[in-house]
Amino acid sequence: MSPLEQLRAGALAGSRRFGLAAGLTAFPPEIFELADTLEVLDLSGNALATLPDDLPRLHKLRVIFCSRNQFTELPGVLGQCRQLDMVGFRANRIRRVPDAALPPALRALVLTDNQLTELPPGIGRCAGLQKLMLAGNRLRGLPPELAACTRLELLRIAANRLTALPGWLLALPRLSWLAFAGNPMTESAETAAQAAALPLARIDWGSLALRQQLGEGASGVIHQADWQHSGAAAPEAVAVKLFKGALTSDGLPQSEMAACLRAGAHPNLIAVHGRLAGHPAGAAGLVMALVGPHFRTLAAPPSLASCTRDVYEAGTAFTLEAAIRLALGVASAARQLHARGILHGDLYAHNILHGDDGQALLGDLGAASLFDPGNAPLAMALQRIEVRAFACLLGELLARCGPPAGLACRQGTRATLAELQASCGQAHPAARPLFHEIEARLMRCAQES
Repeated sequence: MSPLEQLRAGALAGSRRFGLAAGLTAFPPEIFELADTLEVLDLSGNALATLPDDLPRLHKLRVIFCSRNQFTELPGVLGQCRQLDMVGFRANRIRRVPDAALPPALRALVLTDNQLTELPPGIGRCAGLQKLMLAGNRLRGLPPELAACTRLELLRIAANRLTALPGWLLALPRLSWLAFAGNPMTESAETAAQAAALPLARIDWGSLALRQQLGEGASGVIHQADWQHSGAAAPEAVAVKLFKGALTSDGLPQSEMAACLRAGAHPNLIAVHGRLAGHPAGAAGLVMALVGPHFRTLAAPPSLASCTRDVYEAGTAFTLEAAIRLALGVASAARQLHARGILHGDLYAHNILHGDDGQALLGDLGAASLFDPGNAPLAMALQRIEVRAFACLLGELLARCGPPAGLACRQGTRATLAELQASCGQAHPAARPLFHEIEARLMRCAQES
């Protein structure tokens, strides 16, 4: 039976989650049978353009997803749902967001890939807003009222029509993960990055033999491959990322590629051998070093419950030495990225590969944004936003380190790390250290531990 048939038969009574993609043009009234229990409703992939006026009957509803439908306006009835804290209407045709459509408990709003030209001033009343995803719209500015959203941590405004970042945005006390590539304000930096990367090796598609798929992200698919160098006796095992060429939640794949080409070599970044040339379908791609099988992802991405925080496996633990090495590697990689005019934008544990000894590889530049490192005020402001993301990471590592036993110097090192974490997470961005200072302090901790 289909989910709707199950619902009609009473088989889903008491369900907290319900999802249905069946070409719907109207909201199924049978969903109200779950009014006393339903918390997560997913009606993505239908043909809906409206929601019923009595939607608040679902009085426990916390999450609603209506992506890939036919809405032209965010439904005003959403604002009457008192418990609703996560709203996702990606890939519709939304041109307007009424003030009345914003729920009072809103924590996350996803309006990626729509037709918005502005946000309503009422967004400033969403005091609990933590995540705002607006990539792929037609925004020319952000409402100054958004400055009142002091809990905002993640903001995606890539692929819009923005010509500058407002000063109040750079001063938000909790902003940690920002993506703004693919706007007029980044066009010159992205063009320069592509031009500077022209000498990078062009690797012909015919020299590659694709093997198994290693993974797939929002921007592309990664395969293991054998690369036959010119004149080499045997092929080299590499990883090949083929970009999808479509808008992602973070931005545009070509912006990611520009950032990868500009990042340069670093022991804590995955090495790029060259750019793909001659793909039969014209796909863009990068040929990268193959990461060893002993590396694994540090954590899983945020869940619906955690919103902006990664999810670690139960029992995850680190020695103090491994945590310091891991943090040091990430800080060093971030320092280089910023020196080259790259904001990573997604400095999260789920984008870090690590070995048992704490060796770290920072990856996934899908949310990266390019800027002019010669513009010192902007460069330092962007870096201090990323430093808060690093504070979150360091806090997660420390929370999973057992208390140091024995020598007082080890206890002192733990206290030093806690002080560093607090400094990186200060509410006043200008008071946070920069990555070269963080790296130096972590190196001293490594020597002491």
